[in-house]
Amino acid sequence: MKKSFKYISYFILFILGLNMTLTSCTGDLDVTPRDKNEFLSETFFQDPSSYKQVLAKLYAGLYVGGNDGDGKPDIAGLGGDFSSYLRLLFVVQELPTDEAIIGWADGTLPTLNTQNWAPANEFLAGTYSRAFYEISVANEFLRQTTDEKLNARGVDANLKADIATFRAEARFLRAFSYYNLMDLFGGVPITTEADPVGLFYPVQRTRAEVYTFIEAELKDMDNGLAASKTNEYGRVDKTAAKFLLAQLYLNSKVYIGVEKNNEAATLCNEIITSSGYTFANVPYRYLFSADNNRNGAQSEFIFPIISDGNAIRAVGGGMSFIIHASIGGSMDSADQGMDGGWQGTRTRKEFVALFPDATGTGDKRGTFYTAGQSLDINNVGTFTDGYAVTKFINVNSDGSKAQRPDVPDTDFPMFRLSDAYLMYAEATVRGASTGNVGTAVGYINQIRNRAKTTPITNGDLTLDFILAERGRELFWECHRRTDLIRFGKFTGGSKIWQWKGGVMAGTSTESFRDLMPIPARNIQANPTLKQNPGY
Repeated sequence: MKKSFKYISYFILFILGLNMTLTSCTGDLDVTPRDKNEFLSETFFQDPSSYKQVLAKLYAGLYVGGNDGDGKPDIAGLGGDFSSYLRLLFVVQELPTDEAIIGWADGTLPTLNTQNWAPANEFLAGTYSRAFYEISVANEFLRQTTDEKLNARGVDANLKADIATFRAEARFLRAFSYYNLMDLFGGVPITTEADPVGLFYPVQRTRAEVYTFIEAELKDMDNGLAASKTNEYGRVDKTAAKFLLAQLYLNSKVYIGVEKNNEAATLCNEIITSSGYTFANVPYRYLFSADNNRNGAQSEFIFPIISDGNAIRAVGGGMSFIIHASIGGSMDSADQGMDGGWQGTRTRKEFVALFPDATGTGDKRGTFYTAGQSLDINNVGTFTDGYAVTKFINVNSDGSKAQRPDVPDTDFPMFRLSDAYLMYAEATVRGASTGNVGTAVGYINQIRNRAKTTPITNGDLTLDFILAERGRELFWECHRRTDLIRFGKFTGGSKIWQWKGGVMAGTSTESFRDLMPIPARNIQANPTLKQNPGY
């Protein structure tokens, strides 16, 4: 099922010929096609196949930044590969933490390494705009698929039933973007298909209001999304909505000042026991290999962002960025299945210390390349300062080559069952009456058994242990910033790592940096937006 939707997702970008721009006075929320005969026109939707094509565009938008890499970017003023959703999410979720650092001096990128960013940061602006672009496409799809419009076009009953599911998926992807915006920036505007398309300033909502909107949307989607495990690989189902809702509840103390650990544990229990997704009893490395859609790892992938070397042109987006940028020094790029290394991302020594020894051989998740690499990062711009990471690899689990070496086949596991295990355990330790410590320890030991490391007992299950275990299991999967904030260890001085705060030894940072600034370019586009405190 993977390739069928993959090829729709990526090749359809060329069929659609989509080139869209964002008008400056609406704060990146008004999406206008450059050619009225192109995407989202009434003529376009006369073709019954167009509905799935637009859905495919929404999914593909999580990986690529436009139709032809940098050649035809979705967002005016942002290069296609530069504005890849997954690439930007990695940059903002990993680089400001102990898990990653990048040696490039591109623009304001170095300030993300050190938690010294400002509102003019173009990478934050890209993240903000990319998320709102996805929201804009989802909104227009929902406008074009009302019963009134479908009836006017003479859409038959069978296609209407499919479109009902497509609409639920579009709403999920919209909620996913709003979740990331709320998590990163706090209060942002909310627009839906009910809002007009045109010149208006959307109202900025509080973080609590955005939270309430996301919660209501995810709860309502249970009526429209496909039943768990019945959708095509790469498309979301009811379990994905439950998973995102569980994440929302686990972080609710940060977002709205109210703990919802009972709700988080209940949802995680439903996902673990009733969804049909199963823990992948395969070597840990299989989860991040080029064939992770078919080597057994896929049994626990609730929401993968799919990649395919033969069906994508984004050489610098998504997984191509994540793997290429992690190769350098004395590493042989062919060992990683790639055509070269970009000498960018490594990890910091404080993260390496989470594993039993410097090479991670006591825990199979410690995938570090150390030959010629120093543990200390004396110079951020020197790739050999800091251990390299070989977690994601464009080689099949049996050692055979992937389809091509410039764009990987490796899917990115945005949501997976192991994380539901960890969320259940954390909610339980935080006091969820719907959780059970013994059950949580059993889930953790499944994870640790796959990692070939020692089991734990009930007494080991503490919040400090869970934060460390989340790092060991989920590193470089775009969770770390959110996790550290939830545990009170992202800013401030309770957890220090090299180059935090801009000095080699690391130092305390200001607590207001738990929220990113609303990008300056977006405030210029919509002057009703108010900046977050501290910026």
